[in-house]
Amino acid sequence: MPSFDIVSEIDLHEAANAVDQANREVSTRFDFKGSGARFELEGEQIALHAQNDFQLKQMLDILQMKLSKRGVDIACLDIGEPQISGQAAHQTVTLRQGIDKELAKKITKLIKDTKLKVQASIQGEKIRVTGKKRDDLQKVIQTLREAKLDLPLQFINFRD
Repeated sequence: MPSFDIVSEIDLHEAANAVDQANREVSTRFDFKGSGARFELEGEQIALHAQNDFQLKQMLDILQMKLSKRGVDIACLDIGEPQISGQAAHQTVTLRQGIDKELAKKITKLIKDTKLKVQASIQGEKIRVTGKKRDDLQKVIQTLREAKLDLPLQFINFRD
């Protein structure tokens, strides 16, 4: 029986490369000279350190540009509020991966609303969709691509 999995994953190696590139650009830019502005990647958290709010906004733009050039979808970023105290400003950006239960229920409801003969089952942080006809599965993929979800989805393990 044909099936495929719906996941939301990020290539963390590419994200690390993008953070390194962003650090290099910040260190060479004239408007950041001597400011101590930097990015730090710890797991799925990116910390931005600068002197003021304006520099944080510029750094966020640089980070988003480097991530998108590296093929990391910036829709997966959860941007925290900037924390400004005296001569320092900090901001955290979280890289979201995996489909949480709320979004998984929303996706399965979308699939059921299509009235196609497919079954969707939640399996941890992914959703497996099975059906008898390959065309029905492709229609499900098309429907989910057109849906406005706040997390980028990938469709993997398509099997006949």
